[in-house]
Amino acid sequence: MPWILVLPALVGVAFLVLPFAGLLIRAPWSTMGARVTEPDVLAALWLSLSTATTATLVSLAFGVPLAWLLARAEFPGRRLVRAVVTVPLVIPPVVGGVALLLVLGRNGLLGQYLDAWFGITIPFTPVAVVLAQVFVAMPFLVISVEGALRGADRRYEEAAATLGASRVTVFTRVTLPQVLPGIGAGAVLCWARALGEFGATITFAGNFPGTTQTMPLAVYMAMQRDPEAAIVLSLVLLLVSLAVLVTLRERWVNA
Repeated sequence: MPWILVLPALVGVAFLVLPFAGLLIRAPWSTMGARVTEPDVLAALWLSLSTATTATLVSLAFGVPLAWLLARAEFPGRRLVRAVVTVPLVIPPVVGGVALLLVLGRNGLLGQYLDAWFGITIPFTPVAVVLAQVFVAMPFLVISVEGALRGADRRYEEAAATLGASRVTVFTRVTLPQVLPGIGAGAVLCWARALGEFGATITFAGNFPGTTQTMPLAVYMAMQRDPEAAIVLSLVLLLVSLAVLVTLRERWVNA
């Protein structure tokens, strides 16, 4: 065992674990039950879970085809498209929120027409929460699925095509089963990132209890007026995230 790597590895683990241990130690366990069942907490938790799940489904619908395009298709500007897809990973989320607002706001590039022609206003609604989450989370799915597609053995696809299978059949019966673990892993990462989204959400969707206030926003607000409530909300979010991630990882990644 390379002991020279063990010490920094242990320091890294401690750095990641100690903050969570601090939450557990400082948590107000005597009032935990009453705080968790407060209507505002339950509303924020439900909104976070429902919007993160919806954002993941939307990301799957558009991200898997996009990943296939980047992995298998040759077209001019593919590198530029890949760069644009990964930009949300590196820019501050609040910048993404501002960008969404400038495009889909009531005076935005597209939002002004949605409002004038159809009476549709997206910002500061639950739909805005989902769109903000999709914007910051879908790149995780695309990168994971693209990597799985590049690593898949294309000989099986070629054999199926030789036997007369159509492109749709090859994709659904041969390609998709091969990359399903990658799709599952990407979906887990996408869901987790959407669940924890803060910057783009507060900028594009606002922070309205019962409407757009997700759990991260509720934690932020609680930290300013009641730190113990913030600890409780953080623990709830942590436990939900861990439970779902562990369950989905066992079911999809190890499939």
